[in-house]
Amino acid sequence: MRFLRPLSLIVLVLALDQALKFWIKLDFTYNESKRIFSWFYLYFIENEGMAFGMTWGGEAGKLMLSLFRLLAVVLIGIYLVSIINKNAHRGFITAMSLIFAGALGNIIDSVFYGTIFSNSTASSPAVLFPAGGGYAPLLHGRVVDMLYFPLFEGFLPKWLPIYGGDYFIFFRPIFNIADASITCGVLMIIIFQKRFFRKEDATGASVMADASAENSDPVQTND
Repeated sequence: MRFLRPLSLIVLVLALDQALKFWIKLDFTYNESKRIFSWFYLYFIENEGMAFGMTWGGEAGKLMLSLFRLLAVVLIGIYLVSIINKNAHRGFITAMSLIFAGALGNIIDSVFYGTIFSNSTASSPAVLFPAGGGYAPLLHGRVVDMLYFPLFEGFLPKWLPIYGGDYFIFFRPIFNIADASITCGVLMIIIFQKRFFRKEDATGASVMADASAENSDPVQTND
């Protein structure tokens, strides 16, 4: 039962991440965008596997990145199982589950998408299991990104150094649910680290208990 909660969270994140990626890949042309709100767009791009649309050059770099991500997913998974078995703080287990789910979601793209999808172009969406084969060999797939939040757009004040007067967009990176899952997990660990890694001091607890007992004794007075 202790594995049920983290496993359910991992499956939920993976299902949402992959379902949205499949829909975007099969229905959107490359660089197509759809406005949902003034501050939120679905904007289809692909990258070589790094978070928030970042790339790392060439075929050799792509292969090394995919292998590194595979190793990282395995190590994170082993660590997650170990902290569950050790009854670590529930919040820490949740954070690590989010990180694991996000890392696994993106590595699925890197490993398999090149073999199961045709190439996405500006004129046509991709095809699943194309007759001529996929757009890239195993481990060379591109990660699908689509979440774009331009919360603020405008020109920066001219009095600002270096970037004054430049056109500015916040938040510029385009990402996916897996990226968001990893980010949420990391932020949880940073914000709640004292709570997650707090160790009980048995001696201190005993001293506090004794002091509390003494304070609760009836007050004796002399006649």
